[in-house]
Amino acid sequence: MIYLLSPHAKKGCTHLPMISFSIVEQTLAFEGYELLMFTSKQAVVSADKLNPNWKEIPCLAIGSATAKQIEVLGGTVQYQPKSFYGETLSHDIVSKFKGKKILYLRPKEVSFNSKDFLQKEGIFLDEKIIYETACMQYTNEEKPDKNAIIIFTSPSSIHCFLKNFEWDKSYVAVVIGEATKKHLPVNACYEVADTPLIDACITKATQLLLTSNSK
Repeated sequence: MIYLLSPHAKKGCTHLPMISFSIVEQTLAFEGYELLMFTSKQAVVSADKLNPNWKEIPCLAIGSATAKQIEVLGGTVQYQPKSFYGETLSHDIVSKFKGKKILYLRPKEVSFNSKDFLQKEGIFLDEKIIYETACMQYTNEEKPDKNAIIIFTSPSSIHCFLKNFEWDKSYVAVVIGEATKKHLPVNACYEVADTPLIDACITKATQLLLTSNSK
């Protein structure tokens, strides 16, 4: 059985969401900024609820899913770097946007401090916390079955899963990227999706399931 731990259900997976979201701001202003930076789909959704005028400002999108959400809601993606995993952050951002007035719209907790990293490279940005996350709670009876394939779409989904359930050595994890992989339990069996998208995670999990069933 394949378990998907992201907030939204997908066909072919048992949905077991780990994270709830809540907006922590009442208003949001963009005056004076030339670029908005988003590192998650939820940040885009939260900004849209607070002030739909965000669409008037070009966006820097970290991740394909983030870029897609910006476009779905009517915004403009000015640039999407190929990578945003810690030190491998594309230095194109530095060459393209040095001197720009950037506002980073972010969650309360982040797995990587992008502001400090970019500042070392000469990019100075303001940041605004607009939403926060919390772990959902489950009973032990809702724990995934043995031999389950579990899709983790963020470091937070791993953190919240382990707050609810003890890791079973029969589990196989499918993670959305390298940053998420680092938060898995020691000695966990895992595969990394070919691209950092939920659909790519599901494809990888389905391949693992078919391989397991053919044995």
